[in-house]
Amino acid sequence: MKKTLILSTAMLLSLSAHAAKWNIAIGDGAGSTQEVIAQKFSEILIQETDGKIDTALFVNGQLGSEQATVNDVSMGLLDMSVVGSSNLAALSPAIGLFTYPYMFHNIEDAKTALESDVTKKIEQDVLAQANVRIVSWTYSGFRRLTNSDHPVTNMSDLKGLSVRVPKSKVILDTYKTLGIGATPIAWSETFTALQQGVVDGQETPYAAIQSMKFGEIQKYLTETHYLFQIEPVLISESLYQAQSDTVKQAIDKAGDEAEAYSYQYLIDTEDQIKKNLIENYGMQISELEDEQEWIEKLQKEVWPKYFAEVGGKERVNELLKAMGRDAL
Repeated sequence: MKKTLILSTAMLLSLSAHAAKWNIAIGDGAGSTQEVIAQKFSEILIQETDGKIDTALFVNGQLGSEQATVNDVSMGLLDMSVVGSSNLAALSPAIGLFTYPYMFHNIEDAKTALESDVTKKIEQDVLAQANVRIVSWTYSGFRRLTNSDHPVTNMSDLKGLSVRVPKSKVILDTYKTLGIGATPIAWSETFTALQQGVVDGQETPYAAIQSMKFGEIQKYLTETHYLFQIEPVLISESLYQAQSDTVKQAIDKAGDEAEAYSYQYLIDTEDQIKKNLIENYGMQISELEDEQEWIEKLQKEVWPKYFAEVGGKERVNELLKAMGRDAL
């Protein structure tokens, strides 16, 4: 028995010595939807590979800005990254379709879209354009507008505000069309920019507002619905192709199950996060009184400018049709 125990220990040590450790970059802070999906993906991957592949998660942009980590994953310098769709659009314009203002009216629209053939085409475009593979999608929720100056309940309240936005042509154009001064600032620098008054506000989903502690420096929150954020989980294509078929299947399974978990997690937690922001930070939350005007204005003035970049008007209509909406 002693000999068997020694052999078993030796085998475990051998397996441990050969276990791979993949680094996953996360732009948002601890407790964010990005971290949640990365944790679930990692948990399933370890289980499905019998511990042969482990992961290390780096939150709060420790490995660089989201755009920088996209580049690193593309070049094979970083194993994996969870990023906003807008930060992938610089390398792969096709994903910009998911940043169209008011493309998704609710979480079910987003789920239908992600399960559609349109998303499969976008994933193939991303692979060809950016050399990264999307293995999962994060349901992060609607981007909510926060600011430190005054409540925003209608379009006229936007005048004079300066807002931090990601470096996305579609999002910048969205804010320009609404008459807001929008400034692209790296996500990792956003808290400081708000704290120092470089900009008045920012816009991200509830979970990110909480994880980044924006309630400490932002008093007013408006429940905007212009963009339901779905965020890709990326893996280096060179790393993926270097794996055995068994490991590839494990990666794919981990991605699918983590995505389903992310969907339910958002449904289960968002109301509590909203309550926490009110109780812990005293944030004042408002609703828009004229959002239908926003919808009509942005769809008319922003959408057509980017048809060519996202695969043509036909692809836009294909997505609308998949969600049960009228074609343009």
